[in-house]
Amino acid sequence: MNYLKKYLSVLLVMLLIASATLPSAALAEQDNKGKEVALSKQLKAISKKTYRYFEDFTNEETGLTYDAVRMDDGEITSQEFTSPTNISMYMMSTIAAEDAGIISREEAVNKIKNTLNSLDGMDKWNGLFYNWYNTEDASLMTDWGQFISTVDNGWLSAGLIVVGQAYPELYDQAHALVEDMDYAKLYTPEVGQMRGGYDVATESYTAHHYGAFYTEPRVASYIAIGKEDVPEEHWWKMFRTMPESWDWQAQTPEGYTETYDGIDVFEGHYSYKGTKYVPSWGGSMFEALMPQLVLKEKELGKNALGLNNKRHVDIQIQYAKDQGYEAWGMSPAATPENYSEFAATPLGMDGYKADGTVTPHATFLALEYAPMEAFENIQALKRFDTYDKYGFLDSVNVETGEVTQAYLALDQGMIMVSIANYLHDGVIRDYFHQDQIGKSPEDLLIKETFSIKE
Repeated sequence: MNYLKKYLSVLLVMLLIASATLPSAALAEQDNKGKEVALSKQLKAISKKTYRYFEDFTNEETGLTYDAVRMDDGEITSQEFTSPTNISMYMMSTIAAEDAGIISREEAVNKIKNTLNSLDGMDKWNGLFYNWYNTEDASLMTDWGQFISTVDNGWLSAGLIVVGQAYPELYDQAHALVEDMDYAKLYTPEVGQMRGGYDVATESYTAHHYGAFYTEPRVASYIAIGKEDVPEEHWWKMFRTMPESWDWQAQTPEGYTETYDGIDVFEGHYSYKGTKYVPSWGGSMFEALMPQLVLKEKELGKNALGLNNKRHVDIQIQYAKDQGYEAWGMSPAATPENYSEFAATPLGMDGYKADGTVTPHATFLALEYAPMEAFENIQALKRFDTYDKYGFLDSVNVETGEVTQAYLALDQGMIMVSIANYLHDGVIRDYFHQDQIGKSPEDLLIKETFSIKE
């Protein structure tokens, strides 16, 4: 009898545990599904507001978007000049807006056609674009120098490639512009790397090359290889970490040497609280994740770039928690005074500062790697009053609560394209990789394994 009582008691406890556990698991799953639905709904609303920036601050005749606008007691000050990257962000954002149903296909084509016509007539150097142009008439801003930026041209090429695939009627015009952009002029064969750029006025290259692999210029490198302007070996000549002997870098890297296409590559990594990662230069979110707006790093680089992107998102979130911040996402952004670089400092070879400044575009870049964390961070950013007429203002210092009353075309564009990729299964990346320039180097993404793979 005692044995039977004991047995029934144990059985009752087990039933109680089961009845408590199963509903909570089901509730958790239901909660996540609810968050996913809420996230999608929010992203659509954010996208609509964000694109309003491009509608209100793009010159209708030239199709060129203002670099930035700042607000002061309701008064708007517009910076009516633009860069190759801004132009690319406008074109891809317009495609994203059409995909979201914000504008019609006809409107999108007409808007981008204006931009392409301006690009055809702009001053260039070996088909490459200068860094700054007036939005009113597409003229070169000579008083700001005559610099040809490798990374900015890379982004313009990327946008043009996407346009050509999204709208076949624009393909010939967009493709011709890309074909004319001669990246060989920025490449140093002896080093196997791209220069930072070229100053046409002084006829001089930058002293530095883009040597760090895991930074935003890898888009320009990928495109230059896809166009066959530079050889594939360029991909392997960039540094995953700097060599172990370069003791100025933030950490002494660990790793091993691997051979790809006959070239030895030091597959080095850093660590943060036991998590391995390949560092960027400064440790910011856009160095790490801006390239995956167009490159299929998550899909094709499962053992390298895609895996590393996830690590950078995870560490950005953890680092912000370690600092006691109420929101995460550190990346270059506008400040009340000007513009500055910010980062989760340990993620960089020579890390940028972390002073509490958080920028919303970083959250959206991370959407595909941490959607639920992004959803929660969006709510946190809204609590700081960063959400306004044109979507999210460019930055907030979470230590002081000060919000920067500015919008940047670059950051608005990253938000638009990130949302489009998340809601429409990587639509912008698909357009990019449909083009032969985007498709032909795919094996470079596939074959590499970083030393961070456990």
